[in-house]
Amino acid sequence: MFQKILIANRGEIALRVLRAAKELGIKTVVVHSTADADAMHVRLADESVCIGPPPSRDSYLNIHQIVAACEITGADAVHPGYGFLSENAKFADILAAHHITFIGPSAEHIRIMGDKIEAKRTAKRLGIPCVPGSDGAVTDEAEAKRIAADIGYPVIIKATAGGGGRGMKVARTEEDLIEALQTASTEAGAAFGNDSVYIEKYLEKPRHIELQVFGDGAGKGIHLGERDCSLQRRHQKVWEEAFSPALNAEERARIGDICAKAVADLGYSGAGTIEFLYEDGEFYFIEMNTRLQVEHPVTEAITGLDLVHEQIRVASGGGLSVTQADVKFQGHAIECRINAEDPRTFVPSPGTITHFHTPGGLGIRVDSGVYSGYRIPPYYDSLIGKLIVHGRNRVECMMRLRRALDEFVVDGIKTTLPLFRELVGNRDIANGDYDIHWLEKYLAESD
Repeated sequence: MFQKILIANRGEIALRVLRAAKELGIKTVVVHSTADADAMHVRLADESVCIGPPPSRDSYLNIHQIVAACEITGADAVHPGYGFLSENAKFADILAAHHITFIGPSAEHIRIMGDKIEAKRTAKRLGIPCVPGSDGAVTDEAEAKRIAADIGYPVIIKATAGGGGRGMKVARTEEDLIEALQTASTEAGAAFGNDSVYIEKYLEKPRHIELQVFGDGAGKGIHLGERDCSLQRRHQKVWEEAFSPALNAEERARIGDICAKAVADLGYSGAGTIEFLYEDGEFYFIEMNTRLQVEHPVTEAITGLDLVHEQIRVASGGGLSVTQADVKFQGHAIECRINAEDPRTFVPSPGTITHFHTPGGLGIRVDSGVYSGYRIPPYYDSLIGKLIVHGRNRVECMMRLRRALDEFVVDGIKTTLPLFRELVGNRDIANGDYDIHWLEKYLAESD
């Protein structure tokens, strides 16, 4: 087991990893920018190192400074959390060169899954169902027209190195196609430094369903069930739940077995999430995230497993603590992402939190690194906390969620809490009848 882990992140995920390490008796080091000097994870860690000014490129994305912090403190492993350097293969390589363990998959697997085209090729090879589309990057207009005609309109153009909805355009006709191709390529180049794009069939009313997987790096893999992440705004997840209201036990077992086998065959190590669009009973691979997800607590709620403990165990060479037969699912869980944003316009709302009170009671968990008097800096992601609710079934879970949202108090800034109070009372949400476009339509109709 590791002696000291450096946490290369901030906010609630840094605090989440810190707590797991402390439970395992491992010393902790956190890094922080000057803007985060008074953050909760900085206060609670055994050691902290300031690595630069507020901009992420000068601090949380500064590989040289993070490696230096490891050497100064004697950290023998790094947990990257999510975002920032969590899916940066170069970072994993540099840590390995300095004999520091990256708590995550191999740099090779990060590279494969970070390239959307190579990820799709790998998924096909592993037997994972994929969306019909181009076999690689589309390089000219004639090729794009031929591919789109073969798979049928509408189609979607995606950046090969994309994410978060950037470099994505829908074309419903051949006339739309060329403009969409050019626009997506331009956006991709600006956002990712890589302007290559590919084409896929566009599904009209799919759900976004993802499978939590774990591998031991030596040919064993398991799945921990699915999460439904269909409630999204601009391709950003807002509300996640496990299990999906759309799947039955047979579908769940079928896609779970496919994903667990794929992870084992790949020789994958650590936590990963295989994401799908789901429509008319069929799953279509989107991508694989080679890290811990923001929404991992809903999986912890229905399995009773600590996923960060499991990450640390696997990275230290201890293998998986459970087999597939050991995994038992209990109840239903929902997570709401509480952001420091206007609940209608979603404009960020940095500032000082004057009063912060979290809900409690059976089945309620709040992951947050903020407190009364904390000043939310304007430089980073607006997520300030996650409300996770667990119940014996979805009905009980929704009842508890409604009560917990009423108890949650954040004063001094705007948050998305009012939106969730609306959603929990909506009939479509109560019935589990929604897709990836539902929330944006709801918001547009509510204006």
